[in-house]
Amino acid sequence: MSVPCVAVERERGEAVRERLAEADALDGDHEIAADGDAIYIPVVDPEAVPADLDARIVERDAAERDRPRTPAEILGYEPSLERLGDIVIVDEDDDERAQEIADAVMASDVPCGTVLNRASPIEGELRVRRWDVLAGNGTETVHREYGHEFLLDVAEVYFSPRLATERHRVVEQADAGETAIDMFAGVGPYAVPLASRGADVVACDLNERAVDYLRENAARNGVADRVTAVAGDVREVADERAGAADRLVMNLPHSAGAFLDTAVRLAGDDCAVHYYDIQHEDDPFGPGTRAIREAAGEEYDVAVETERVVRSYAPHEYNVCLDVRLTRN
Repeated sequence: MSVPCVAVERERGEAVRERLAEADALDGDHEIAADGDAIYIPVVDPEAVPADLDARIVERDAAERDRPRTPAEILGYEPSLERLGDIVIVDEDDDERAQEIADAVMASDVPCGTVLNRASPIEGELRVRRWDVLAGNGTETVHREYGHEFLLDVAEVYFSPRLATERHRVVEQADAGETAIDMFAGVGPYAVPLASRGADVVACDLNERAVDYLRENAARNGVADRVTAVAGDVREVADERAGAADRLVMNLPHSAGAFLDTAVRLAGDDCAVHYYDIQHEDDPFGPGTRAIREAAGEEYDVAVETERVVRSYAPHEYNVCLDVRLTRN
């Protein structure tokens, strides 16, 4: 059967296959074939092939695959899985079931280097968790999001791929030339894209390993010259950065309220604040709004521009974001 294929040199074959899989362009129903120095990788639709691959598309006969393609087809049920780079994460209390799922993932067509099971909740001031390695041997990976790459180790830093859409929403509001301060930056999922938009970014985090990854990620995405990474408490830079921020990102939902006085000190004359909170469904935005107004006092006019439910956090609780404009009186 003739299907569209990406034709690529043998030495680039695996890298291109992984990129096509990430873009959901890989045709798992047909076999990859080699002919001479070229590899032919079937794709579902030529239009789905990422433009940055600069790929040559050809029509070619390809044999149909006859082995199971998904973990669900192997298991006979749909497991709960989460992808982060080439890591697949399961969340199972039953060790035997967790291992069964891991074995199915590794036997399937899912691009995967490691399968992990959550071994603890998020713990401590640095908000990391423990993991059981069910297959593979590493907890470091490269996550790709809206054209950016983030190297990280899930055993050493906090990172949630579920917030990709929310991060992109915030980043799209930024303008070139503004000064942004990411008060709890992690490995840079806000800071790096903000810098790519042309902002000058100061990014702080208590977790020194996260800051190491942040610096690496700024370099690998070509924005190291616009990102100042600070290992430590953002309150320690408030004096030297007072009044500098055109934009503040406060993504520490359980504790951001304790840093509102610092945010006000950092805010410039006209500052956008993205304040993340976790509140009960009965009043998800009120507590945050009141706390921001109290911290701003008479110094700033406070205008709430967006009230957004980011996701459900727990029964009857929401993770929310307030986009707030602080204008100096």
